[in-house]
Amino acid sequence: MNKNRPVNLDISTIKLPAPALVSILHRISGVVLFAVVALLLCMLDSSLESEQGFQKVADFFSSVPTKLVLWAALAALIYHLIAGVRHLLMDAGVGESLEGGRRGAVIVLVLSVVLILLAGVLVW
Repeated sequence: MNKNRPVNLDISTIKLPAPALVSILHRISGVVLFAVVALLLCMLDSSLESEQGFQKVADFFSSVPTKLVLWAALAALIYHLIAGVRHLLMDAGVGESLEGGRRGAVIVLVLSVVLILLAGVLVW
């Protein structure tokens, strides 16, 4: 074993390649979606219990912070969907090369940003 190899333990100085960033963000968006689904199911249950519960949930969704959280949840869903399609295409043999992986990662990032901004405009 070579003992003279460089060791970089400071994560803030490591420059991740685009495919690694896309993969990490895909996992994070999945965790966010898991939490948001639980929250939305609780709100659905509350809205179906009574008319007062429905009105409380409707008033809750009309506030600005809630719209921001809803937009963030929608952003996680959009990103997770696009990155998931990329993973499925790679499983089918499309974009498996080093250059194909980089291009696919950049496409995922650009397409996600465009669709997330479009969703933000539509939410407001």
